[in-house]
Amino acid sequence: MIVYSATKAQFQSDVFTNDIEEIIYDAYKAATGKSTSRSEIQSWKNSLQYMDRVLADHEIPDDSGVAIEYHIPRTSKRIDFILTGKNIENRESAVLVELKQWETATLTEMDGMVATRFSHGVQERLHPSYQVWSYKAILEDYNQTVNDEHIQLFPCAYLHNYIPDDVMTNDFYASYLEKAPVFLKPDAVRLRDFIKLHVKYGDSSNIMYRIDHGKIKPSKNLADELLSMLQGNNEFVLID
Repeated sequence: MIVYSATKAQFQSDVFTNDIEEIIYDAYKAATGKSTSRSEIQSWKNSLQYMDRVLADHEIPDDSGVAIEYHIPRTSKRIDFILTGKNIENRESAVLVELKQWETATLTEMDGMVATRFSHGVQERLHPSYQVWSYKAILEDYNQTVNDEHIQLFPCAYLHNYIPDDVMTNDFYASYLEKAPVFLKPDAVRLRDFIKLHVKYGDSSNIMYRIDHGKIKPSKNLADELLSMLQGNNEFVLID
């Protein structure tokens, strides 16, 4: 389920109204029949303005697709922001962006986990690169449209308030950073270049609509993958 879907041009027009958070909130209520917290509404207001600035480049096509709050079927997980289009080779692509308002974090001893402070105290959370990469893996493993039509997925995370330190890009998380790069407060241009690398042309084939309506069919069978797992290979990805 997609809460908000538009072209890049329409998204930027909605941001320019200075009311993007209410537009997303109304779309959220219409799609889910539920309300949400003021903190989440505020996060839309803050983070989507940063994404608007990143997309303010004529080399990112106005008719590329924007999807916000995509609910991954049969999970409680949502992908914050997706930009769709075609790359230089005319292959269909989708850039998945995990948006965080975090300002600081600390290392943990657990694989793929960091600790960060919220209003109610410090909590352990998935490293954003692991988080968004796991979403990509779930779509590739279970969405038949992504598999059959060879739609390329490129995950990344954007922590627009986070000042670079030795935590978020620590070597402890290197394997996940390679799969899904993280962009911090000074990295808007780098994120823009990452997007332009994968979205050169607009979305003329309704990529997110097709993904959203794709048949959910596991591409991996436990019995088939058991031998590989016994040999120490990671065949299934945990999203929590």
